[in-house]
Amino acid sequence: MNVLLFLIPIALCLGGIGLVAFLWSLRSGQYDDLEGAARRILFDEPDNPPGK
Repeated sequence: MNVLLFLIPIALCLGGIGLVAFLWSLRSGQYDDLEGAARRILFDEPDNPPGK
């Protein structure tokens, strides 16, 4: 039972860290363009574009 006194605060802290990381990524725009990445994979881009 004494173990729960350590595990519950550790679990709450880890959950809080995960929530803060999610909110930070949400505010920094990580989830703005979900369709673009899905479509970008379908098109081939040349490794060496002409003119370079």
